[in-house]
This record gives sequence, structure tokens and C-alpha cells, in this order.
Amino acid sequence: MAYCNYIAAMAEPSRSLHQNYHDNHYGFAIHDDNELFGRLIMEINQAGLSWETILKKEQTFRKAYDNFEIAEVAAYTEKDRERLLQDAGIIRNKLKVNAAIENAKTILVLQKEFGSFEKWLLHHHPKTKMECVKLFKKTFKFTGGEIVGEFLMSIGYLPGAHSESCAVYQKILQQKPMFLNLKK
Repeated sequence: MAYCNYIAAMAEPSRSLHQNYHDNHYGFAIHDDNELFGRLIMEINQAGLSWETILKKEQTFRKAYDNFEIAEVAAYTEKDRERLLQDAGIIRNKLKVNAAIENAKTILVLQKEFGSFEKWLLHHHPKTKMECVKLFKKTFKFTGGEIVGEFLMSIGYLPGAHSESCAVYQKILQQKPMFLNLKK
């Protein structure tokens, strides 16, 4: 069952939480590097957990990770790592916390080389999901197939975020998402 159809079967308050993400964020392009980084953090932290858990914690993730400011997170010290591991508002997993910090450092390097994280993504597009997974595994920490697939689908680089009969899918098509450039 597609995410679009699954939401209708949810009880409140879950339905409203998922509906907001579905209608306003999932599959839409993100052009701000900090927000792209934030989405990557969210997808990494979802691994092994429900997406609802992550959606409920989005604001505490923003607060804990300095509103996803890449340069701020890249400069985190051991004291910051410990602070994050003690923060009950986020996922307190050492590998995920370390991945966020190390990936911020990596994005700073990519920004210097390509001008932005978004331009790095564009430089490597279009690729198949498997090619993207290999690229992300080589470039970033804690980025397996599901994480990479969901990250790219959630920002419009891969199709599948919405069923084609979904009204939101039609809105996304009007924005000319990157997945339209993929070879069929």
C-alpha cells in the first residue's frame, strides 16, 4: 500500500502528523543545503525505527543539531557528541550521532568543490538507485540502500514518494522533479 493510501487508515494524531509531511514535504525538491542535510539526518535516524517516531522528534532534532546548520554541526566537539547522546529528544545512537557530525564535515568539503550540496547531487544525477547507494556509501557515513533511497525519493530525485493518482503527485510534477530526468 502506498504511503498516500496508508495515511487515510491512520488514527489521530498520527494521521495529521503524516498528512502534513505527505502533503508539504515528501517528494518536494529542497534547495537549501542545511535542509538537505537535515533530511539526511532524519533519514539516517529513521533506520530501524518508524517514520512516525522521527516526525514526532523533528523539532527536537532541529534544536539539538543547531537547526541543521552544516558548519555548526561540522564543528561539534566531543562535548557536543556527549550532549547529543544524552538528549532524550533525539535518537541517542552513537553511530547515528557520529554520522551526522562526520557527514556535516563531508558536506563542507563537497560545498567547496561543487559550490553546494545540492550542486553535488545535481552533478551525479541521473543515476539509478543502486549507483546512488554506491556513491553515498563511498561518500557518507551510515547510508545504506533504504536510507539513500528514501532520502532521494523524499527530495524528488527518485520516483515513488506518491502514487500517480495522488493530488500531491500532480503538484510535484508541476515543479519538474529530478526523477523526470531518469531514463526509463
